[in-house]
Amino acid sequence: MTDDLLLSMSRRRLLAGLGTAAAGGVTASAVGKAVRARAQESKGGAVVPSILAFDVNESLLDIQHLAPLFERLFGDGKFVNEWYAQLVLYSEAITLAGGPYTPFFNLSQAVLKLMGSIHSVSIQQADIDELGMRSATMPAHPDVPVGLKQLKDAGFRLVTLTNSPPDAQISQLRHAGIDGFFERLFSVDRVRRYKPAPQVYHMAAEELNVQTAAICLISVHVWDNLGAQNAGCSSALVARPGNAPPPALALPGWPAPAAVGPDLPGVATQLIKLWR
Repeated sequence: MTDDLLLSMSRRRLLAGLGTAAAGGVTASAVGKAVRARAQESKGGAVVPSILAFDVNESLLDIQHLAPLFERLFGDGKFVNEWYAQLVLYSEAITLAGGPYTPFFNLSQAVLKLMGSIHSVSIQQADIDELGMRSATMPAHPDVPVGLKQLKDAGFRLVTLTNSPPDAQISQLRHAGIDGFFERLFSVDRVRRYKPAPQVYHMAAEELNVQTAAICLISVHVWDNLGAQNAGCSSALVARPGNAPPPALALPGWPAPAAVGPDLPGVATQLIKLWR
C-alpha cells in the first residue's frame, strides 16, 4: 500500500470519527498532524512512539530546590539526594511487599523522619511543613520549557506519569509554568503501585487507548526507564548531573534507551530525528 493511499484512508477514518466537531473546531493543520502520525505509526507494521510520557520529580522539576532544608537540618544540601534515593527505595519496597499503599508525599515525610533517626537529627513539624512547601514550589529545570516546546511543535503528544498524587502534581506543574504542555496528567495513585511496577505504564496506555509501544517514557532515572521498557514502552534518558551517565547503561539483556542526552533539548532533537 502506498503512503499516499495510506494517508488518504487515514484521513477519511479520522474525519469520520471527528464528525461535526471537525468542521466546528479542528483545524486542517491539526487533522493533518493526526493523519501523518497515524500513518507513520502503521508503516511496516511497527508502532512508532507518538506519545511521550514524562517523569516529573527530578526529570522536569528541580529537587535541588529542597536543598536549603537539608543543609539546615543535616549540614549539607547534598543530603537531599540521599533522602530522594531512600524515598524511591521505600516506594518500590512497598509495592514489592504488597503492603498498604501510602501516597508519595506522606511517604516523603516519613522518610525525612527516618533520616533524622539515622543521623540523630530531631525533625519538627515545622520541618515537615517546609518540606511540603518546597516540594510544591519546585521550579522546572531551565532547559525543560525549550525541550517541551520542541517536542510539542514536532507533533508529539505529551503526558506525565509520576509518583506524585494528582492534586499535588497539578499544583507543581502550574507553579513551574509548564502545565500547558501536557494533554493528560497520570499518577500512580490510580493503580496504587509505584513505578517501576508494570501496572503503572499499562495504566497510562489503557487510559490513552494505545499500545504501550506507542509510548516513550522520558526520565532521568534508569530504573524508571527499565520499568517502561519491561512494560513494552520505549524510553529516553535525560542524564542530568548526579544521575547515571551513558557508559553506565550497559545492562545485560536490556536494550539501550532510544535517546540519551545531557538535557531535554538534546534528547528532543534525537527523538524528532528518530520518529518524526
